Amino acid sequence: MGVEDDFRPASKAHPAFAVDVTAVARAVEAAGHPVVWADPAKVPGRLRFHTVDGVGNRVEFVADATS
Repeated sequence: MGVEDDFRPASKAHPAFAVDVTAVARAVEAAGHPVVWADPAKVPGRLRFHTVDGVGNRVEFVADATS
């Protein structure tokens, strides 16, 4: 791994992971990171939230098919 001198965190483009979204949200909050729930109208039927990783990159977690 390496870090580029002109590194800027990705604040718009981001990965999304299908998970047990409620459990992951609790774990993210317990670790001290923000949990920002997304507008449900934008992706109907899928509960999801965004957070930031340790260097400021945006990350999305989406309810998997079983959640």
